[in-house]
Amino acid sequence: MTETSTTPFHVGMTPERVIDGAVHLTRESHLWGWSIRDLARHLDVTPPVVYHHVGGKDLLARRVVERTTQGLAVPPSELEWRQWFRVLLADVYPRVASCPGTAKWLLMHGPAFPAVLPVLQAGIAKLVRAGFAEDAGFAYAAMLNNALMTVSTGDERLVHEDDGPRDHRAMMAEFERAGAQIPDVAPVLDQFMRPFLDGGAAARLERRRYYDYIVESTIAGVAALRR
Repeated sequence: MTETSTTPFHVGMTPERVIDGAVHLTRESHLWGWSIRDLARHLDVTPPVVYHHVGGKDLLARRVVERTTQGLAVPPSELEWRQWFRVLLADVYPRVASCPGTAKWLLMHGPAFPAVLPVLQAGIAKLVRAGFAEDAGFAYAAMLNNALMTVSTGDERLVHEDDGPRDHRAMMAEFERAGAQIPDVAPVLDQFMRPFLDGGAAARLERRRYYDYIVESTIAGVAALRR
């Protein structure tokens, strides 16, 4: 089938295969780092085939996020509320971190998928029973949103929607120059930023450590505000 063909069918192509391809491209770049044309080229079909089987980019993005959150389990009901959310957010991290851009999508649109609604319902109920009363929704949103924003910020450093990829090494060099000008904070800057400058496994480990720190500090803050 040629690039100019308008035939919207392709032998063997299914919605699942299209979504598989969209997930693959998201893992390789970012949810908004690829186009319908890129996806069609990856699948060796024409863009009309993608539209026919799934739809446009907005609908494809939703399907990628649905796939990412598929299988997200409700933590055991016997857990105390703090541990319940630790387990939940530990499960969330590898899902969204492996597909850059999905955390931002969830922040913007919410986890309004049938498979995720039981988690939302159980989480709110857990907080109500823990004494949060009318603040249960705020508490739930604070913990989930802070966790997702932490991942989303890292994702946006990979690709920016307006001006393309960022030069992170230049950014890290700026931090190093700042540390040289302020000797008292240089060791802290070096300890915190060095793994990101080095990249690879060190950077991935530090991102996860920071995520866990945000989760723990948010849970502690939410607990302190409980009436």
